[in-house]
Amino acid sequence: MPAPSTPEPNASQSPAALAPGPDGVWALHGHWTLQGLGPLLKAQALPVAATPPLTLDGSALQDIDSAGAWVLQRWLPAGSAAPALRAWPPRAAALMQQVLAGADQPLPQEPRYGLLHHTGQRAVAAAQQALAFLHFIGETAIAAMRVLRHPGQWRLRAIWHEVQIGGFDALPIIGLTSFLLGIVVAYQGADQLRHYGANVFVVELVGYAMLREFAPLISAIIIAGRSGSAYAAQIGTMVVAEEVDALRTIGIDPLQRLVLPKIIALAIALPLLTVFADIAGVFGGMVMARSQLDIGFAEFIDRFGRVMQGSALLIGIGKSLVFAFIIATVGCFQGLRTSGSADSVGRQTTLSVVQSIFTIIVADALFSVAFNMLGL
Repeated sequence: MPAPSTPEPNASQSPAALAPGPDGVWALHGHWTLQGLGPLLKAQALPVAATPPLTLDGSALQDIDSAGAWVLQRWLPAGSAAPALRAWPPRAAALMQQVLAGADQPLPQEPRYGLLHHTGQRAVAAAQQALAFLHFIGETAIAAMRVLRHPGQWRLRAIWHEVQIGGFDALPIIGLTSFLLGIVVAYQGADQLRHYGANVFVVELVGYAMLREFAPLISAIIIAGRSGSAYAAQIGTMVVAEEVDALRTIGIDPLQRLVLPKIIALAIALPLLTVFADIAGVFGGMVMARSQLDIGFAEFIDRFGRVMQGSALLIGIGKSLVFAFIIATVGCFQGLRTSGSADSVGRQTTLSVVQSIFTIIVADALFSVAFNMLGL
């Protein structure tokens, strides 16, 4: 690529020149402007300045602009005092003084804050996000009430499509994970139960562990990483592409079109996935009980039907409903908070998964405390 050309002075303008004189006086000649500096800059070198203090004589100076003042300021020796301006026109002298004053000012430094400042800043951001999330839940509830008043606005096709994507397509991974988890629970308890001759109690161990805790929890965590992230990425991409704004422009509520079908679909799919996880986990426990504790399938199923109460299954399904609401609302909320960049889509998607899993675990702990107080 050719080097950029230096502006040539007009024929009526004398080029800029700098000539040394006695006693540290330097005489300026011609036009120290962007056009007049051409020949001087082509030489790529200015005369070496003498030891300060310097005096700049402007009696022969015809004109100067900010480019010429900057070249002079860069020519002055580093750390030298401001030169004396002799016989300068008032406007030119004011411009040079302004450039010299600006050169003496230090560059602004980025402020450094301590741990307390960063902690407070994050606390304020978390509080603002919590308030925004509550506002989002309220708007979603209002949109749901509006749809309930007009049943014809239900988008059943979109709901069943989300059920297929978030429910049916997740059956293999949830079934395999729950089956292996049932094997692990039975295996961990088999050794201890064998020591006390209580082999048969592995049925209660696997049943209560899977139906009350592990099946709803593992299903919710898998769906949070699978469907919750997909919700955030899908809506976030639509925000970046301004499709959400287009929906508002044509009079379609994005909450009714995008959010409500996902919440309803996940509220249908996750309890069914939890029941499927219960079956797979109990089957895994049966396999391990037969191989480690010599408890046959018929004996296991018979005791399971006699000792397991229906409340254990209902508790797990009830948990899954709450987990479904958490996953769908957090994923859609983070998707709608996406700003206009692709990097923001990835960031909000990651936030949706992390916040969903954290909230699910907190909610599960609160359920445990509440059920203990209620004696369930």
